[in-house]
Parts: sequence; C-alpha cells; structure tokens
Amino acid sequence: MRSIKWFHVLVLILVLFNTRTGLAAVILQYHHVSEKLPAVTSVSEATFRQHLNFLKSEQFSVIALNELIQQLQAGKTLPPKTVAITFDDGYLNNMEAAAPVLEQFGYPYTIFVNPKLIDEKKGYVMSWEQLRALSNRGALIANHSAQHDYLHLKKAGESQAQWRSRIRQDLVWSQARIKEEIGHDLPYIAYPYGEFDRPLQELIAELGLVGIGQHSGAVGPDSDFTRLPRFPASGIYANLNTLKTKLYSLAFSLAKADYQDSVTVNRTPSITLTFKEMDFYQNQFACFVSGLGKADLTWQGTKTVTITTTKPLPNGRSRYNCTAPSKRFSGQFYWYSQPWVITDASQR
Repeated sequence: MRSIKWFHVLVLILVLFNTRTGLAAVILQYHHVSEKLPAVTSVSEATFRQHLNFLKSEQFSVIALNELIQQLQAGKTLPPKTVAITFDDGYLNNMEAAAPVLEQFGYPYTIFVNPKLIDEKKGYVMSWEQLRALSNRGALIANHSAQHDYLHLKKAGESQAQWRSRIRQDLVWSQARIKEEIGHDLPYIAYPYGEFDRPLQELIAELGLVGIGQHSGAVGPDSDFTRLPRFPASGIYANLNTLKTKLYSLAFSLAKADYQDSVTVNRTPSITLTFKEMDFYQNQFACFVSGLGKADLTWQGTKTVTITTTKPLPNGRSRYNCTAPSKRFSGQFYWYSQPWVITDASQR
C-alpha cells in the first residue's frame, strides 16, 4: 500500500513538472554587443557575458530557436527554464564580439538579417561569407525582411492589393536569398522595428511563416505564432536584476486575445483576454501602459478581462504589459504584452 501511495505522489509531481515546463520558454533579443554603438540597442561584452553566466549558473536550458518553436507548435513540453537567444540585423559585432562568447558557453543562437542590405555590401552588416562561417559553426540565419522596411506601411497611392503583393515578394525573395547563400531558410520572420498589423499577420500565416516581434513576454503552446514575443535584453533592458524576473516569466494560458488592430489611429485602444486556465488570483492581475501608469481593467466573469488605457496614447509605439504572480510557482510571474503603434490617418 505504501509503495502505491508513493507511486501516486510521484505521478502527481511529474504532472506538475510537465505542466510547468510548457509555460516557461523565453526568447531573448539583442542587437549590438558593443560599447561604441547606440546604447539604446547595445549591450557591452562584459554585460553580455554576465547574462550568459547567469543562464549557466541557474541551469537554464538554452536551445536553438527552431527547436523551441517546433516543440511549441507540436504541443510538446519544453525543459524547465528554456531560453532561445536571437540577434536582429546581422551587425558585424555579432561575429566579432557575440559569437566567440556564445561559443565558449556552447549556446546556440539565431541572427535575423536583411538580404538586400547584405547584397548592397553595407559596411555595418556582415557579408554572406561571414554569415556562412557562423552558420557552419552552428548559428541559424533567418529573415528580417529585405531591407528593414516598416512592413505594414503602404506607399503613397498604394492599394491594399498592391501592398500585399509587394510585401509577399519581399518576404519570399528574402527567404530564397537566405536559402541560396546559407543553405537553410527557416520559416521565421522577425518584424522590423517589432511592428505588425492584422493584414501583415494574415499574410505571414498564408506564407506559412512564424512572425516574431519585439514586445515582451514568455511563449507557450497558446501563443499566437504570427506574433511571438521576445524580451529585449539590450540598453535599459540589459540590467540583470530586472532581466532575471523576465527569464523566469511564464506564458498565460490564453483561449483568445481580442483587439481591433495593433496599428491604429485610436488613442485609447482596448484588448480583451480570455484565459483557459488561471494559475493566479484575479485581484493580483495588473496591466501597465508604457509611460502612463496602470491600465483600467474590466472583468467579465472569472476568466475574461478587458484592458484599456486611462490616458490617450501618444503617436508611435506603446505597450500594455500585463503580469500576475503564479500561485503554483513561487516567485514567478505570468507576462503578456500588447504592442500598439498609434498613427494618424496618413499612417505617420
């Protein structure tokens, strides 16, 4: 009898462990590893090494981005404390400063590049030859659009159909150039500037791509694969004291996220979240508007909440960041971010 009881306890522990593993994946985003380039998108080599030392000492499972995404798409659980490391733009310092440190730790990473800028031999980005060298050493190279345009913006006088055709061509061509030069064409697109709207997300889904943003949050099986979040880890976000909390963050179990569009002229946009499961107390769920304080929350029943800013959002990028402490996992927080781009009628 005693052995049977212990068996049931062991099964319960394994169930709880597996539930946790599926909730704790995080994607980190970097640009420059340098002390000479704009601080807002840079992290020093010393700080970058500090981040990796923390991942190692805390026994995080650092895996390749494609492995992370494939596991989530298949509905499989991930090892506890799973992290993927990514870089945007393919700057030279990724090869000179970042790659040697990552290789010392044995950590895989992904670089999102702009093929047209590489073809034009822009001096601040790596060449195809350099990217092939990194790829041969284990790096993944993926799509960041042809030349880092705002993909959701239409040109003057451009119809919706013309915009869609142009962006489709941009993405398909970029995938083909990466395949031609590197040998692999992962079906991922990191949105330039982290900006996307509904029509762009629909095109991404139609092309069979995974869209990756720059809004913060953990990823899980319920994530929208046309807008996966990443935690920026450069500039003001490089501080390890605040990054630690993000590395331990969990993905909310969401049934639905309803909002009109993330690019909008509406200065007081709302988003309604419906949760599948709630491993948190309703009164501990809170949302914050970037630079404007707490958001207004309106609960409809026990599992659905509408989030709205209490003050008009300014032109440009804003976010609603929503968090709640886990009941099961002490010291860990669920995290969801909704990005907004506020424009005028001419999309400026």
